Amino acid sequence: LKTPPSSFVISASNRIIGAKDHASVQINIAEVDKVTGRFNGQFKTYAICGAIRRMGESDDSILRLARDDSIVAK
Repeated sequence: LKTPPSSFVISASNRIIGAKDHASVQINIAEVDKVTGRFNGQFKTYAICGAIRRMGESDDSILRLARDDSIVAK
């Protein structure tokens, strides 16, 4: 799958976010050191499209992605 350089791929559905999808969001979740609890300079980026947000599924999608990346305990 080749994506144009100015587009983003939706993390939850693996589809391309269109240029006219003004309801889409991209968030960064900080990774923290397990011992100190401080930000270690790394983060995970998730993109959620407007359609998923309109359906009210963005919280569930972000939680599922965070579990897959071992950010949240399963």
